[in-house]
Amino acid sequence: MYRAVDQHGQVIDVYVSKRRNTAAARHLFETALTGHGRPTEVTTDLAAPLLRVIEELIPEASHDTEQYSNNRIEWDHGRLKARLRPMRGLLTDRTASVVIRGHAFVQNLRRGHYELGVEADRDCLRVAAAFDELAAVI
Repeated sequence: MYRAVDQHGQVIDVYVSKRRNTAAARHLFETALTGHGRPTEVTTDLAAPLLRVIEELIPEASHDTEQYSNNRIEWDHGRLKARLRPMRGLLTDRTASVVIRGHAFVQNLRRGHYELGVEADRDCLRVAAAFDELAAVI
């Protein structure tokens, strides 16, 4: 699984594949670049496919691979793993993609990255207010 997160911690894209290979990394970055433009800085781990794809697609971006630079991303990933553990995993890539994207959406709502649920009296009610707004539209 690859996740693209912006500098504010907002998950902007998720890609699930059986392997962390060059094709998977390229797909994630091409999709993220199309929807969100070219970043000036990219933070990843030292996975070889990521290094190659970033060098090919975004050579002008500063690429940070320091050991603790992606802690915020890993911390968020840990919350997802905690949610999936009781479910005993996901059987298909499609199911994994849907659940992971849904988790990212709710995390972004909680962090206030969308203009949904802003009328809520307290932050703990933001998600409920956002889903009420979405239900009214649908």
